[in-house]
Amino acid sequence: MPEPNPDLHLRLNSSIRQATYPVAILGQRNFALVWSSIWTVQTGNQMEALILGWYILEVTGSPFLVGLIASARMGMNFLAMFSGAIADRLPRNRLLVVVELILTGLGAAVLLLLITGFLEVWHLFAIVMGAGLVRIFQMPTAQALIGDTLPPDKISNGAALSSMAQNLSTILGPFIGGLLYKTWGPEGGYTVVALLYFTSALCASFVRPIRVSEVQPRGSVLRTVIEGLRYVRGQQILWATLAIAVIINLTGWPFHTALLTIFAGNVLETGPDGLGTLTAAFGIGALCGSIAWASFRNLRHIGKLMILSVVVWHGSMLVFALSTSFYLSLAILLITGAAFSSTQVMMLTAMLRTTQAEFRGRVLGLRVLAIYAYAFGGAGAGWMAGAWGAPASAMIIGITGAALTLALVVFTPQLRRA
Repeated sequence: MPEPNPDLHLRLNSSIRQATYPVAILGQRNFALVWSSIWTVQTGNQMEALILGWYILEVTGSPFLVGLIASARMGMNFLAMFSGAIADRLPRNRLLVVVELILTGLGAAVLLLLITGFLEVWHLFAIVMGAGLVRIFQMPTAQALIGDTLPPDKISNGAALSSMAQNLSTILGPFIGGLLYKTWGPEGGYTVVALLYFTSALCASFVRPIRVSEVQPRGSVLRTVIEGLRYVRGQQILWATLAIAVIINLTGWPFHTALLTIFAGNVLETGPDGLGTLTAAFGIGALCGSIAWASFRNLRHIGKLMILSVVVWHGSMLVFALSTSFYLSLAILLITGAAFSSTQVMMLTAMLRTTQAEFRGRVLGLRVLAIYAYAFGGAGAGWMAGAWGAPASAMIIGITGAALTLALVVFTPQLRRA
């Protein structure tokens, strides 16, 4: 028999370690539980968004109410500063359990109303507003726990895997939700939504208590919020990153949410199946981008990579606006999605690395607050598409987003060096 080759064995082991590196930190118990909690709750969230929109359209026939229910889900984001402050005052693992159990209860309430036949549209708006208030605690708490459960040199990998979880949920959530709705109606969909929220709470409940800092905020919640704002004001990397978050919600997000539907119907002349394919291409690009960044050990030059990602994101929008080919548009959306997820990874990495542990909740609460800019960006992009067409709208917001980012870079040398 031939003798085993030790060099071949070592090379094989090295190749296996390299291939599994992007997901290796899931072997760390606390982080794996936080990641699982994020993935399950986001998948449920994406499913619920589809089910709500379709149910409202089916029952009322009103596109306006469909848009209004989507806006209602973000209606409480202006309170995100306070939710972040509370995430810094309470044990984050326990707070996450409570948040996700409340979401479970609200999902179960919709299911019960559906089964009994008592559900009315105003019930949905009331429950969605309540869930929106609860949900503003979920994102800053869960993302702060990423920093709490990983050593500093693994934070960029954790941020990339968090982005991967959200991208997976964006692809799978609507697809599964649509199948469930078609097969078993909204009752079947909401059954799975409530189960996913409960599973998320269950995962969070097994996260071991984490003491993130010896320093605990004192005084009122308002004072805690003010301390957080002062802290961010004194950290150029943080406020510059939050400024970029505002820019991308004004100019980047409206492209693949508000405008893509108009491009599919009016420019590329395809149907809902084509729109689904375009959306999937964006999601696949985003997933590939997050997986790629997860494979890097201790990412460097975060600031430069963040700026480059935003510019490529908006530049790809300009190229997409010029395309009239369905297949070329698909290829461009792969790049757009990858740049989108790269931006998310770099932003979260910058915030978690730069922020002291006792301020993470407040800083990430401000990140949630920045999402509010989307309400203005989406409305503006839609108005321009109605007045001048989707290609012109995409060109305008693409140029505006890139220009605002580059202008910000001029005044933030610390971000460039981060």
